[in-house]
Amino acid sequence: MKTPSSPKKITWIIGLVAGLLGIIGNYAQVEILSEHSYTLLLVGFLVLAAGSTFRDI
Repeated sequence: MKTPSSPKKITWIIGLVAGLLGIIGNYAQVEILSEHSYTLLLVGFLVLAAGSTFRDI
């Protein structure tokens, strides 16, 4: 079984920004963020999960 690796810095930043925008969209009434808050949070999680699962992401 492969051990998880740490994601590259750019992958981590993209996942973090997407997740934070999703959280902000959930709690604040920002038109475009509120409409896509769940999707942004999901994308942020998937980017971070892929970055720690695959070595070159």
